[in-house]
Amino acid sequence: MEKRLLLALALAAVVILVSQKLFPAPPVPIKATADSIAAAVKADSTARHAVDSTTSSTAARSVAIAPGVDSTPLKVDTLSVLTPKATYHFTSLGAAPLDVVLNDYHALPKATNKKVVLGRPHVPLLSYALLKGRDTLHLDQVKFAVDSTPAAAKRSLSFSADVQNTHVVIAYSFDADGYLGRVHGSIKGVDSTDVLLIRMHRGLPFVEADSADDLHSLAYVAKPLHEDAHSVAFAKLDSLQPNVERDSLAWVASKNKYFLLAVIATPPGKPFGAAVFTRGLHEPKAVSSAEALILQPLTQSGEFAFDMYTGPQEWRRLHEMGRDLEHVNPYGSFLRPVVQPFATMVMQVVLWIHDRLKINYGWVLIIFGITIRLLLWPLNQGAMRNSLKLQRIQPQLQEIQKKYKSNPEKLQSEMTKLYRDHDMSPFTPIAGCLPMLIPMPVLFALYFVFQNTIEFRGVSFLWLPDLSQRDPLFILPAVMGISMYVLSWISLRSSPPNPQAKTMAYVFPVMMVVFFWRLASGLNLYYAVQNLATLPQQWLIARERAKLTVTPTSG
Repeated sequence: MEKRLLLALALAAVVILVSQKLFPAPPVPIKATADSIAAAVKADSTARHAVDSTTSSTAARSVAIAPGVDSTPLKVDTLSVLTPKATYHFTSLGAAPLDVVLNDYHALPKATNKKVVLGRPHVPLLSYALLKGRDTLHLDQVKFAVDSTPAAAKRSLSFSADVQNTHVVIAYSFDADGYLGRVHGSIKGVDSTDVLLIRMHRGLPFVEADSADDLHSLAYVAKPLHEDAHSVAFAKLDSLQPNVERDSLAWVASKNKYFLLAVIATPPGKPFGAAVFTRGLHEPKAVSSAEALILQPLTQSGEFAFDMYTGPQEWRRLHEMGRDLEHVNPYGSFLRPVVQPFATMVMQVVLWIHDRLKINYGWVLIIFGITIRLLLWPLNQGAMRNSLKLQRIQPQLQEIQKKYKSNPEKLQSEMTKLYRDHDMSPFTPIAGCLPMLIPMPVLFALYFVFQNTIEFRGVSFLWLPDLSQRDPLFILPAVMGISMYVLSWISLRSSPPNPQAKTMAYVFPVMMVVFFWRLASGLNLYYAVQNLATLPQQWLIARERAKLTVTPTSG
């Protein structure tokens, strides 16, 4: 009997162990902890101040104290990893990246001769913590040992530490050019419900000549797995009420005008659980810093991995990564479904022209503007001739409208007959407006493209020091306004008197000059070229209109 009991107990134990291996209990959904993380962020202001003061000591390579580990002062090491395009600086306190120096880019104005540094003084780019139930283990206050292997030659670096009966390993390795890094590690002795917290500190620094423009561009961007990316500007965040992204996230990014720090979930299909964005403490209305907290689920064995992109917002590079990072700047707000495809198309065409012809981006914009006008020439020609037809039948239309104003059905019938007799349709007036509307999506797309396209940054052309900045002499806005007025003047010369059109001929160019006055000189260049390329066609149509006006009188 006892043997059977022992055998039964042994079999039961085997069944329990095997079933646990084959059918492990599902982990607690990360989304369920988003509210507790948001509350922790609000209650963690004191800890954030402590972290900032600790990292300040780190940057100065002075002495720091790791609370909860040892009261003995610790010597903090700062290490470098050299890659062809970027130099990374790390601190052994928290095994965190401090900043990244981009070798191919200079802070503007160029006279300072300083390279772009992504990272704020005394604050790391990222830091880590471990959420264990209701307790938080701050790894950014732990001194890590550094792997003694020659890291610089391998473009890799590894840290390890033992803290509170937990062994933590965090390792970094970088691709050929150095912009993309692989972060992987393990945390031994943790529960499957424990979560790694990745904190993005403060946001990226100002590196542009126009700091106000850079300030306006500061934002966090989140990309849910099955939705489009959406950004949250620093100015729209609240220091008391965090913004919680509860969707499964493919990546989270911090950006300024032209550069990017992105934390990317990997492997594909293992997304971040949530992200929490909070306005910086004691920030005025012009918000220049904010915090992001990202929830990284751990595997059953306590491992984690993600990619870290730190570099320029080069459209082609981000597109080739295949993770929708090229959409880190969601364009167009509520017009996004229309503007974003045009922005992508315009960017591809501009880069293609530049690559094929090997010419300055200023000439690329001139060629692009003239090409658009040539492609639209037939449509414009048809629209202008329809306008002439409408002008020709205008007296008859007015007569019909006056005669049948009290009989709508008869009015519609007679107008349709008149259009048909002159090879026109009731939609001719609408069709005449389409050529004027078709270039607008391209213009809107270029407006957004110039906001964040790093390919134009610092590119000089003729008297323009930078195509991404305003014209310092305001020549292009003036040329654009004058060319708009000349187009209107040519059109009005042979048209019937129209006081409203005459007023708009003066007012509209002035309005456009005021609007474009401070915009990128490259955008002004494109629009001015468009106007100048339209002048010959407008002049030819004006001559046709003049002949039609003279013919009845001579007969």
